[in-house]
Amino acid sequence: MSTMTLLRNAACWRAKIPWARRGYATESSSAAVFKPSSFGQPLFQSHPHLVQSTELTPGFSAQEYETRRRNLMNTLPDSSIVVSISGAVKYMSGQIFYKFRQASDFWYLTGFDEPNSAVILEKNSTSRGYRMTLFSAGKDSAKEKWDGAKTGPNEVATIFQADEARSIDHFASHLRSVLSTCSNVFVDVPPTHNRKSAKLTTKSILNYLSPSLSPHTEYDSIVDALSSSKRKPLAPKISLLRAIKSEAEIRVMRQAADISGRAHAKTMRFARPGLSEAALAAHFEYLCSLAGSQRPAYVPVVASGGNALIIHYTSNNHLIRDGEVLLIDAGCEYNGYASDITRSFPASGTFTPAQRDLYAAVLSAQKALIALCTEDSGFGMHQIHLRTCVLLREELKQIGMDVSSRDIEQTLFPHYVSHPIGLDLHESSHFDRSGSLKAGMVITIEPGIYVPPSSAFPKHFHNIGIRIEDEVLVGKEHPVVLSVAAPKEIADVEGACQGLLGLEPF
Repeated sequence: MSTMTLLRNAACWRAKIPWARRGYATESSSAAVFKPSSFGQPLFQSHPHLVQSTELTPGFSAQEYETRRRNLMNTLPDSSIVVSISGAVKYMSGQIFYKFRQASDFWYLTGFDEPNSAVILEKNSTSRGYRMTLFSAGKDSAKEKWDGAKTGPNEVATIFQADEARSIDHFASHLRSVLSTCSNVFVDVPPTHNRKSAKLTTKSILNYLSPSLSPHTEYDSIVDALSSSKRKPLAPKISLLRAIKSEAEIRVMRQAADISGRAHAKTMRFARPGLSEAALAAHFEYLCSLAGSQRPAYVPVVASGGNALIIHYTSNNHLIRDGEVLLIDAGCEYNGYASDITRSFPASGTFTPAQRDLYAAVLSAQKALIALCTEDSGFGMHQIHLRTCVLLREELKQIGMDVSSRDIEQTLFPHYVSHPIGLDLHESSHFDRSGSLKAGMVITIEPGIYVPPSSAFPKHFHNIGIRIEDEVLVGKEHPVVLSVAAPKEIADVEGACQGLLGLEPF
């Protein structure tokens, strides 16, 4: 059956059954979809329960990606080209591979979710402003028998709005031809392992640009061009665009935060002394997956008692004891976007007086910090961090911990309070922490206090670690907390633990 027939059938089915919406699988909808899919990723034609008719990828229209590409090319000087490469399949051991995850910048520009792919954008004077050539592995019936379908070149060009779609085998020759006519090539390549030289080797460049190709003399011109002053870093340019989220991105990030927030609430209900930390981690991931998440955004931290003093505690291999505080730092990835939420709660369902005091101190500081996440405040992440240290010291003093600034910064609160979040958990290293926040940014606010068993601090606070982390959409005048589904007020946290919020543990 032709691709056009599939398209017509899917469109007719959609029109006749308006109640068949994303997330609802029915026998009728299943009957309209042909299995196995003939595409390399979910599309409306093959997965109408995941992708709407107006979308290219779940949550995003083709126009969204077109706007991103145009915005990027508009920032570049004339006679520039952009080269962006897909992610690679990674292996756990031998031929045992991990689930594929697309490279973030490549995904941001194309929405194409297949490995061994690349895109070249050439700035020109057409009404579009650029020419797009998308390279992919293409169809291979022998490989598809093992790994599933890949999208054919004709469908790639049509669906992903490329001016031309070619086999990845033609990537090097095409790149060589366009390099001879451009003045600037924006591309990211791995740094050299030779610290004494800033020059990239032929092997490292070509392995990065097309791992399936073997370097030989025909590619010398590519190497010369990419090792010259023509080459400019691409990531900082895309980072500026990714920093301000579109309405579609905000919707998807809110969905990701809702999935993770509800999983936090239900994991509070599920937790009890005697369970393992690993069981809670598994329960959280199960709940996220059941709700549609494609993968965890990071390895979850499930830290009971004194384990919470380890900021990135991911061993998750102790048993939960009665009377301990549990700190869970976990979030899912949904339709490409990460969520990042931390909650601290009592394993027994009720905070002790000391735990309650410490939790209230961190919560009070966090609320004050979130209020600063506006464009009008003029604050940047660095200024918010400095304010965090002052606020935490003031809050601790009110509960009997008169500590120095040095105690705060080196012992009790040793990590940074914020980072950008989006397609990546830590959205970019190409940002100025001192720069003022802008409306449309999404950042985390995550103050914490971790009290070691030291005589310098009151004994009743020893081995308690509290961190409260939310995702915050920066507004012009008012911030918006995206992660509101995760209980945070003391009464709500205890209510979730005790099953008083109407939550089932599963």
